Amino acid sequence: MEILARGEPPRTVPAESLGDAVLGPLTRARLGVAGLPGDRTAIMGILNVTPDSFSDGGRHAAPAVAMAATQAMVRAGADIIDVGAESTRPRAATVDLQTETARLAAVLPGLVGLNWSIDSRKATVMRQALDGGAALVNDVSALGHDPAALGLVAARGCPIVLMHAQGSPETMQDAPTYVDALTDVYDWLAARIADCEAAGIDRGRIIADPGIGFGKTLAHNLALLRGLTLFHGLGVPLLLGASRKALIARIAGDAPPDQRLPGSLALALHAAACGVQIVRVHDVPETVQALTVWRAAQN
Repeated sequence: MEILARGEPPRTVPAESLGDAVLGPLTRARLGVAGLPGDRTAIMGILNVTPDSFSDGGRHAAPAVAMAATQAMVRAGADIIDVGAESTRPRAATVDLQTETARLAAVLPGLVGLNWSIDSRKATVMRQALDGGAALVNDVSALGHDPAALGLVAARGCPIVLMHAQGSPETMQDAPTYVDALTDVYDWLAARIADCEAAGIDRGRIIADPGIGFGKTLAHNLALLRGLTLFHGLGVPLLLGASRKALIARIAGDAPPDQRLPGSLALALHAAACGVQIVRVHDVPETVQALTVWRAAQN
C-alpha cells in the first residue's frame, strides 16, 4: 500500500501492517445506492434543462426535447439521469429560485417512473425533486450553499453526492490555490462527510465527488485524476464528473465541448480502472459501449 503524507515522498508498506482503521474503508464493499448497481461502474446521464450550461445549454429547454433525450439515455443504458435546472459552469450567475423551480416543474411529468437525481444547490428545489420522485440529490456545494439543505437531506433520508468545490461558480476559476490539491481535497471531503454524519445523514447514503473543474487548474485536476484511488479511503462510493470538461481541450487541443468525446471516454475508463462507482457523462451510448468492452477485456 502506498502511504501519502504532506511534504514527504510517497512510501510503500505491506498492507497487512496497517490496521482496520485504514484497511476497512478501503476494502469494505460499497452497497449500491439510489437503485445503482454495486458491482460495476454505474453511468449517470446528464440532462441540463438550462439555456447556458457549458456543453448543452439550451438544447433541452423544451420539455418534449428533454424527455426524448432522457428516454434515449435510458434506452442506451444509463443507470440514472441527473437533472439540472441551474448552470454551475465557470462564471455562471446564480439562478433565482422561481426560475429554477419552473424549469424543473416543466420536465417533472416526464420523469415519473424513471431513476433520476436532482443537480441543485437549493433546498426548495431538492424538496420539489424528491417530492417528484428523485432518488438522489447531487449538490456541487456539498450542502453548503443553502443553510436549509443539510437538514432537509437528513430528514428525507435520501442519498447525497457531496462534491468538492473551491469558491462559487462565479469566481471559482479566478485564482484556485492549494497547498497540495490531492490531499487538500481529500481532507475537505473527509471533514464534510463527518459534518453530514453529525447532522444525521447516514454514511451509507453519502457519495463523494472530487469536483473536477470546480475551482481547479489543469495541474490540480491532473493531480486528482492521478491520485483518484486515494479517495476510496473515505469509505464511501465515488462519483467522477469529467465529461466534456475544459481539461480535455487543454491537454489534447482546443476542441469545443461537443468534440471532446474521445477525451471523455478516456476519463471514464480511467475512473473505472480506479474503481470509481459512478461516472457522470453526456455521451451515454458511447460510454456504455466503452465500459462494456473494457470490462470484457479485464476478465
